[in-house]
Amino acid sequence: MGYADQRFDVNLSILFTELPLLERPAAAAAAGFTAVELWWPWIDSPTPPQSELDALKKALDDAGTELVGLNFYAGQLPGPDRGALSVPGEECDRFRANIEVAAAFAGSVGCTALNALYGNRVEGADPRLQDSLALESLVLAARAADRVGAILLIEALNKPESPLYPLVSAPSAIEVVDKVNEATGLGNTKFLLDLYHLSMNGEDLNEVIDAYAAKTGHVQIADNPGRGAPGTGTLPLDELLERLRKAGYDGWVGLEYKAGDRPSADSFGWLAN
Repeated sequence: MGYADQRFDVNLSILFTELPLLERPAAAAAAGFTAVELWWPWIDSPTPPQSELDALKKALDDAGTELVGLNFYAGQLPGPDRGALSVPGEECDRFRANIEVAAAFAGSVGCTALNALYGNRVEGADPRLQDSLALESLVLAARAADRVGAILLIEALNKPESPLYPLVSAPSAIEVVDKVNEATGLGNTKFLLDLYHLSMNGEDLNEVIDAYAAKTGHVQIADNPGRGAPGTGTLPLDELLERLRKAGYDGWVGLEYKAGDRPSADSFGWLAN
């Protein structure tokens, strides 16, 4: 069994980060990839100048790379934050200011998947208030995504690395997916199934795939332990991706792993297996 039947894209927010942002699409193309994804690249600004958006679009176009996934503004990521949409006050406002900007950029480059990280629990804040803010924010995001022909993704992270993030299991993320779809009636909210995060939570990955493949809009991978490339840990990623394929998932698989001390371009040897 191997990886020949999979469609892989490179997450340019974790790979090729040794290069400036605008050079990464070309580097991914030189490594043989036609598709990429990104966390929100402007972590200090939910509303960057149009010139910066245009420059990224040009870099993607010039490289011939398709942007297949984009995060909404998520605070300091990488860093201590895990999203902004449920964080009361300024951060939630920043997320909502970002919604139309991110959706418009996605529409301009043909990106059809927008990921909205839920946000950490805040000390002293009522979790019920945070969940209410989250649902309101996600409804706005789902509607904006729909206007540009995109889906909205909800992601479960892992508790050891994200102890304040409330969605730390597949069922918890699916519950939010269902609530947003019920609230909008659009059906365009899907599960982002990250095999690394779910494995870190100790979930049975075969059971998760069987239960939720039909609600999955995007997949991301890294090996465990270490969050390295496939083959550096113990996860049977080839078997898991084949199980997903047989369950009906035919979308992109994002490479969201760490290259370690090597240049990112040297971290793809596993694809020949």
